[in-house]
Amino acid sequence: MKITDARFLASAVSPRQYPPESLPEFAFMGRSNVGKSSLINSLLNRKKLVKTSATPGKTQTLNFFQVNDQMIFTDFPGYGFAKVPLEVKKHWRKMVEDYLLKRGTLACVVVIVDIRREPTGLDLELQGWLEANGIDHVIVATKADKLSQSERSRQMRLLQSAFMERDRGDVLPYSSKTNVGRKELWRALLNKAEGRGLPLPETGSR
Repeated sequence: MKITDARFLASAVSPRQYPPESLPEFAFMGRSNVGKSSLINSLLNRKKLVKTSATPGKTQTLNFFQVNDQMIFTDFPGYGFAKVPLEVKKHWRKMVEDYLLKRGTLACVVVIVDIRREPTGLDLELQGWLEANGIDHVIVATKADKLSQSERSRQMRLLQSAFMERDRGDVLPYSSKTNVGRKELWRALLNKAEGRGLPLPETGSR
């Protein structure tokens, strides 16, 4: 998809601070340090639009970005950082559930994992929760450039086995450095929006 405009829209900690429900939205979720910000910047062909926090677990808001006046990307706080206080984790959980369960324009959740690692219990729990609540999602394995072709194939088989036991579909490999998987992920996102009855405006191109 050709990106002609991408800009920060708003930060929010509660529904009253969300942008109006007018465009299809794609939510991005993953563990801290999984490369979520880099993936979003790569998708949008921007270098520093989405900033990476210097302190894992520090970001505590939902950050909204408007793309081509056609869609919104919602960047979630990273999860799984052990030093985050329990009360903050509880706040995050409520914020996440309020958005995912009530946002009418949500087209798809992008669950991001590191291709070099086995999925954690939190990753699998998130996928199970999304499935249980009927929330469409796609799983993306980042940092594919850091493995050889044989290592990548082995890790992809491991991830497919872990995530696709219940879910029909694929794990998509991705590299923010080489843009491997960029076209495939864009295609998956646009198809998800159409499947949810949230097609994008006709302007722009894939």
